[in-house]
Amino acid sequence: MTDIIGRIGTIESMIEQLSTPSRAQNSTAAPAAAANAAAFETALAAAAGGTSSGSSLAADGLSGLAALTGAGTLSGVAGLGASIPALPVQAGTATGTDVVATAKKYIGVPYVWGGTNPATGMDCSGFVQRVFKDLGVELPRVVSDQMKVGTPVASLAEARPGDLLVSFGGEHISIYLGNGKAIDAPVPGQTIQIRDAWEQQSNLTAIRRIVPAAGAS
Repeated sequence: MTDIIGRIGTIESMIEQLSTPSRAQNSTAAPAAAANAAAFETALAAAAGGTSSGSSLAADGLSGLAALTGAGTLSGVAGLGASIPALPVQAGTATGTDVVATAKKYIGVPYVWGGTNPATGMDCSGFVQRVFKDLGVELPRVVSDQMKVGTPVASLAEARPGDLLVSFGGEHISIYLGNGKAIDAPVPGQTIQIRDAWEQQSNLTAIRRIVPAAGAS
């Protein structure tokens, strides 16, 4: 019996040691996630011409933060999204031009957190998923998975219409229209709309090309 109790104590000690690094990692990750969320709120509030409403903004993007593996620290032209593995996309004939045209059909649909139905409202990732579903391309539901699909684009200068712009560590996703414009489901109280692309190299986490750019073979 004494031997068994001793073994139990040893196992408990090992479990405690193994859990310590994980706790330290979580404590350092939390401030980074909070900083991304705060920066995202500021950017969207500026784009909407008002002030942010705190935790109500960008709620659908928050679910993806825990799944990110250092993507939120990427910045600059080199290596944008390079650490995010590519997932396959169904083959089809759609191009970036088709993505843009399909996305524009949903202008005016209200933002609804967790929404995927254009009849009632969609959030940013639900909107993106719906656009590509209309074109016969199946995408994951949340930003943290959507940002792994397709092929990476190195910089905003190389982005083409139909590419996905993922910003602030996975807080938000939009569709690039070209000529400095983007379309997205922004925040509660707003509708899907075309806007100036406030995404910059400093806040972009990834740019992903899901279908070929127009004219590409």
